[in-house]
Amino acid sequence: MFGRRITLFKMLGFAVRVDASWLIIAALIVWSLAAGIFPYQLPGLPIGTYWWMGIFGALGLFGSVVIHELFHSIVARQYGLTMKGITLFVFGGVAEMEEEPPNPKAEFFVAIAGPLASVGLGFVFYVIGVVAQSSWPIEVLAVVGYLSSINWMLAAFNMIPAFPLDGGRVLRAALWQRSGNLVRATKKAAFAGSIFGALLMAGGIVQLLQGNFVGAVWWVLLGMFLRMLSQTSYQRVLMQSALQGEPVRRFMNPNVVAVKADITVQDLVDNYVYKYHRKMFPVVGDSQQLVGCVSTAQVKTLERTEWSRHAQRSCAIMSPWRAAQAGR
Repeated sequence: MFGRRITLFKMLGFAVRVDASWLIIAALIVWSLAAGIFPYQLPGLPIGTYWWMGIFGALGLFGSVVIHELFHSIVARQYGLTMKGITLFVFGGVAEMEEEPPNPKAEFFVAIAGPLASVGLGFVFYVIGVVAQSSWPIEVLAVVGYLSSINWMLAAFNMIPAFPLDGGRVLRAALWQRSGNLVRATKKAAFAGSIFGALLMAGGIVQLLQGNFVGAVWWVLLGMFLRMLSQTSYQRVLMQSALQGEPVRRFMNPNVVAVKADITVQDLVDNYVYKYHRKMFPVVGDSQQLVGCVSTAQVKTLERTEWSRHAQRSCAIMSPWRAAQAGR
């Protein structure tokens, strides 16, 4: 799901990262605040002031999303779940769990923690705005008011019962508690997520017909992303359910095919790669001791005309065993 990520800092033991795609949404948020929302609320201010308001508003939103995901992570850790960290990307933020919650109760509390944090932040900013109304500049109050409302909107959107949004996870927890079947509950919640994604895409088409091209693009992209994520999340749960409890040996091939270190690359390709259709072979010496491994990727580094040369043996292109161990 993510591309190149940059680790910004660690908070309470969780790494906070930014995906490169988030820079797109950050720039759009600053632009929409500086060129649209704040000039509409407070007309007549210098253009530079609007841009500073936009920057601080975007930074406040960034911090709010981090806190939203941080509360997910804190509660998940209380239930023994391993967290990879928090990543901000083009469609928001995500607390990366390595595994599914162990029971419906854990699922519910992990899911609800983020929206509750956003609601709390909204009230904090609202109270700050009320208390400081007569003493702070109107520009600062406008940013505080925006952060109050955007946190409430963030909580409301995330509570839509469409998996994998927080509301969809709450729905899955309820279905899981009722049926006792995680896979079945995930399937129904993911279907709700796909339906909501389709509705967002339909809303984007309506926006396009009304002449709002930028809004239409975002609605359609968000809908497509939500549909994709709901389907892949269900497939992941389905796969985990199928593999859970199965011994590793069931998925291993016990019949190891090793190659001698002194055969040519041409022999390797003709008598092993084409015959056994494997991508990697262990290489053994005269005493049958493992000395390395050779793969089809390494074969491709040689010109085909070089394969049959006596000097181009499998040992010449293999990865030595000690080097392979050092890279682990």
